[in-house]
Amino acid sequence: DFEKAVEEKCEDCEVIYLNAGGDASKQQSQAESALTQGAEVLVVDPMDAKSAAAIAEKAKAQNVPVVSYDRLIENAEVDAYVSYVNEEVGELQGETLAKRLKENGSPTGPIIMINGDPADPNAAQFKKGAHNALDKAGIQVAKEYDTPGWSAENAQREAQQAITALGNSGFAGIYAANDDTGGGAIAALKGAGINPEERPVTGQDATVAGLQRILAGQQYMTVYKEIEPEATAAAEIAIALAEGEEVPKDMITEEVNNGAADIPSVLLKPIAVTKDNVKSTVVADGFVT
Repeated sequence: DFEKAVEEKCEDCEVIYLNAGGDASKQQSQAESALTQGAEVLVVDPMDAKSAAAIAEKAKAQNVPVVSYDRLIENAEVDAYVSYVNEEVGELQGETLAKRLKENGSPTGPIIMINGDPADPNAAQFKKGAHNALDKAGIQVAKEYDTPGWSAENAQREAQQAITALGNSGFAGIYAANDDTGGGAIAALKGAGINPEERPVTGQDATVAGLQRILAGQQYMTVYKEIEPEATAAAEIAIALAEGEEVPKDMITEEVNNGAADIPSVLLKPIAVTKDNVKSTVVADGFVT
């Protein structure tokens, strides 16, 4: 989507694409390689928001603008940030779970909370938003975990620990920060002999596996963040910066402080997906078939 947008809006622009495959130090090397190749703008989806500051600093030393994509690079000079309203993602998850718990006759829970990776700043924002919604609904959190690497295996282990401590009937649902952790939580439910259809589990990212679990009734919801508008916004900003212009003011939705400055930001709105609206959201959009 990013490459398509660049092609449509700037015939002379070339995209150097590099993927670190989850390795922060490899990303550092790739950024240096891109700068050596003459990159005029860096669009960085930081593997680690803190260590990626070194990438931004190196780019700035060479007068190369930096766009932080999907995650905000912390404590460094960045020209723009494109993402979603991450606290709102957590709020959507919490509100949707609260509604389901009320329908199930357990309006105050308690629940198990499986958050994302503590090294990911987005995870902290999801967590904050979820707590806001859960607190507002009066839902008790019986056990809470931060999940290294966002991995399903770690989430499954955390959920198993919680179920062992609380007992099979000691909780009413599970907040899981994304579809991978949700899948791990559901595996733990099944392993304990609990029907996941009776204990709502949240998710995020509208992965194929997550959507399939939703249609099968095993996962209650996910959050859909449209990739195309996010990638297109990043492309438009990158082109403007490459041409020596400022970030287009009409695109900026707010400014977000990253510890070093207030960064001009384009923050898009997430969508809650349950079985009722899978067809009208992710399928209608062509995100999945």
